[in-house]
Amino acid sequence: MRKRLLGAAVALAFLGTAGLAAAADKIPVGHLAALTGPTSDVGVPYGQGIADALNYINKNGGVNGKQIEFETVDYAYNAPRAVATYKKWMASMKPVAIQGWGTADTEALVQFIAQDQVPYISASYSGHLTDPTGKSPKTKAPAPYNYFYGPSYSDACRGLVQWAMEDWKAKGKEGKPKFVHMGDNHPYPNAPKEACAAYAEELGFEVLNPIVYSLKPADAKAQCLSLKESGANYAYLGNTSGSNISLLNSCTTVGVQTQYLSNIWGWDENSINAAKEAGNGVAWVVGAPPWGSAVPGMKTLAAISRMSDSSGKSERPLHYIRGVCATFFMKDAMEMADKAGGITGPNIKKAMDQMKDHVPAGLEGVCTPSTWTAEDHRGTTEVSVYTSDYKDGKFTMTKMATEDVPRRAEWLGW
Repeated sequence: MRKRLLGAAVALAFLGTAGLAAAADKIPVGHLAALTGPTSDVGVPYGQGIADALNYINKNGGVNGKQIEFETVDYAYNAPRAVATYKKWMASMKPVAIQGWGTADTEALVQFIAQDQVPYISASYSGHLTDPTGKSPKTKAPAPYNYFYGPSYSDACRGLVQWAMEDWKAKGKEGKPKFVHMGDNHPYPNAPKEACAAYAEELGFEVLNPIVYSLKPADAKAQCLSLKESGANYAYLGNTSGSNISLLNSCTTVGVQTQYLSNIWGWDENSINAAKEAGNGVAWVVGAPPWGSAVPGMKTLAAISRMSDSSGKSERPLHYIRGVCATFFMKDAMEMADKAGGITGPNIKKAMDQMKDHVPAGLEGVCTPSTWTAEDHRGTTEVSVYTSDYKDGKFTMTKMATEDVPRRAEWLGW
C-alpha cells in the first residue's frame, strides 16, 4: 500500500509541474497538497483528484477556452510552510483561486485571502470557515473567500450523533447513551468538538471528557483503556484514517465495545482493508458515492480518472472523488465569472455565492447539490452516514441514513 501511495505522489507532482506552461490567457491556480506528512494517507488521493480534474478540464476545452495554469506544492501538513507558499504565490504567479488542504493553515490564511480577494476551496471543512460576514458570535474571523465541498465538520458530527441517537432507540436501549470526542489536540480534530458536544447533549447524550490520541499512527492501548473505562457507547474519531486504524487495532486488543463514529477523513476503502475485522461497524460520513456506483456522473468521473490511469483499472477512493467535485465547482464558478466580466477572484466569489443546489454538469449523482450565498457558506447540511464490514478478504459499505441537519442561524461559523 505504501508503495502505491508513493507512486501516486510522484505522478501528482509531475502533473502539477506539467501544467506550468506560461501563456497570457492562462488562469493561474494554486494547489496546496499534503502528499507527505501525517495526513498524506488521505491527502494523496484527494490531491490526485484535483490534479486529474484540472488536467481533464484543460484537455476538454479549459474554462471557456482558457487553460488553467496550476502549481502543486506539497506542504507536508506544515502550516507555516503553507503560509510561506501562499505568500510566494501572491508575489509571483498571483493565483485567482486556490485549492487548499488542512484546517490549521486554512484558518491561518483566512484574513490574507480576504484581503487579497482569492477564493480558497479547502479540504478543511471547519465550521469556522462558513461565516462570510463574521456576524456569528462563534466565528473566529469573517471568511468571505473560503469555501469547501460537503457538510462542515461540525454539521457532519451533528449528523452522526443524530444517527447515533436513532441507532440507540432502534436497538431498544434505555437511559442516556454516553458520547465521547476522540482526536489529537490539533485544530482539525478539535474543529467540531464543542459544537458537536453541545448538540449531543441537546439530543439527550451524556457527554464525557474528550480523549486525546495522536494524529500519527501509533499504539493507542492507553487511550483505548480510557475509552473502555469511560463506558462510552458512541465515540467520535476526529483524526485521519491512518491514526484511526492504529486506534481500532489497539482497542480490539483491549476489548473495547463501543460504536465508533468517524469524520469524513477518518475512514475509507483503504482503511477498511487495513483494519480488517477491527474496523467492522464503523459509522462514518461519506461525501460522494463509492466508485462504480450506478449514477449518471460516474462515466465522466471514469474519464477524469484516466488522466493519471490510462488503463482505467484504478478504483478511486471517496477522497479522490471529493477532490474532483471541489475542482469542478471552482471551474463552473470560473465560467460564470468569465461571462460576467472576467475570471478574477471577486467575480469567482460572486459566482460561487450565486450557486443554488448546483451540480457540475456531467457529474450528476457524483457531487452533492450545493448552495452558497454571500451570507452563508454552508454548501450543504446533508450528511450521508455509511457503515463498513470486512469478511473473508472483502469489504462492504452500507448506507445507513441521510441525516438532514438543521441549518440554524446560530450554528453559522461554529
